[in-house]
Amino acid sequence: MQELLYTAAMAFAIAIIAGPLIIPMLRRLKFGQSIREEGPERHYAKAGTPTMGGIIIILALIVPSLMFAGANPEVLLALFVTLGHGLIGFLDDFIKVVLKRSLGLKARQKLLGQIIMALALSYIAGIYFGRGTDLWLPVFGFNIDLGALYYLLIFLVLVGTTNAVNLTDGLDGLAAGTTTVAALAYAVISLYFGKPHLAIFCVALAGACLGFLRYNAYPAKIFMGDTGSLALGGALAAVAVMTKTEFLLIIVGGVFVIEALSVIIQVISFKSTGRRVFKMSPIHHHFELSGWTETKVVTVFWLTGLLFAVVALGILAVSRAGGI
Repeated sequence: MQELLYTAAMAFAIAIIAGPLIIPMLRRLKFGQSIREEGPERHYAKAGTPTMGGIIIILALIVPSLMFAGANPEVLLALFVTLGHGLIGFLDDFIKVVLKRSLGLKARQKLLGQIIMALALSYIAGIYFGRGTDLWLPVFGFNIDLGALYYLLIFLVLVGTTNAVNLTDGLDGLAAGTTTVAALAYAVISLYFGKPHLAIFCVALAGACLGFLRYNAYPAKIFMGDTGSLALGGALAAVAVMTKTEFLLIIVGGVFVIEALSVIIQVISFKSTGRRVFKMSPIHHHFELSGWTETKVVTVFWLTGLLFAVVALGILAVSRAGGI
């Protein structure tokens, strides 16, 4: 338990210290966020706020993870997946912010990177770590072997999680705070399945996000950008895969799922009927346009994320996961 506390504290401290060093540097380089014209008007004032702040989170995650988990293979794989997605996000941010190409990386370029991450994660976890190709079904408490379909599942988990976290990153502190809660839940899940090194990785992730909130909470001095959101999604997905709790991730990351579903529902409704279900998607903008302040939306979503985490841990306890 002491190791977990030290890890979280170190990650938090690194993020706090790195902020005043990295934020001015990004500002000097003019790595400022562009605000989409169709977004809420109150967001226009955020234009020019430094982005790519995910660099702070990644730095604060790597150092304590390696220091307290050592060269544990599962932690190294989780870091590889996190850094891989962080690199994809960084390239996307760089193209949009520095090269002024609004679309960033092409869809097929992102897809190629995510396929590489999914293949590496599924192959190494499945073959070298003995994770296998089975899927645990919570509540029922048994596993089903997916065979070759397992590799498709891992790809969908990675793509779904990274994009869902990316969509959630639309208000000051929203994605960082929600990820903090999810990471702490996965620290408990990792300990439950006898993976203390992954628990160290998870509390480092939580500490890094919490430290980042010092500069990302309203009014944000820096945004995480795709550099951060894709890395956070990759980190959560990697831990879910290595603990065989891909289904449980849907509940732990319930806020991310709701954000992604709101976009899907909005697109389907508008294309099929010409009508919008929400005033704007992702759904956090719907509440903004309904009169909620940004801080109220973020606080309610954080609490909702906490509720989902508690429910997920409750399901874990009831299921007993005897077969894993």
